[in-house]
Amino acid sequence: MTIAPDSRRLIDQIVAAADAHKAENIVALDVSELVPWTDALVIASADTERAVVAISEAVEEKVRDGGGRLFRSEGRAAGRWIVLDFGGAVAHIMHEQEREYYGLERLWNQAPVIPVEVHEA
Repeated sequence: MTIAPDSRRLIDQIVAAADAHKAENIVALDVSELVPWTDALVIASADTERAVVAISEAVEEKVRDGGGRLFRSEGRAAGRWIVLDFGGAVAHIMHEQEREYYGLERLWNQAPVIPVEVHEA
């Protein structure tokens, strides 16, 4: 893995905020060798649109409070799949139905999984 320290800090912030807001099945993938635009994808899901929005807001706040910057976001209005681009890490907060349908983990199956710490429910 070639994750930059700043990117690892972003990953940890994203995971901590998502986990604290009861996101499910949080996975981080090292895409640093596969794409030039980010080091990692963090994928998390929830079972309602309201929860997807709340998790994304918590993630954005945690990263901002940690000195990070949101460069771009998409999908907040619908609340089904919200993408938050922080540069070194991109968070995908998805409704569980969208996550199952689009299968990002299958699309990025060549990317190594980054170990992250989450609390079991």
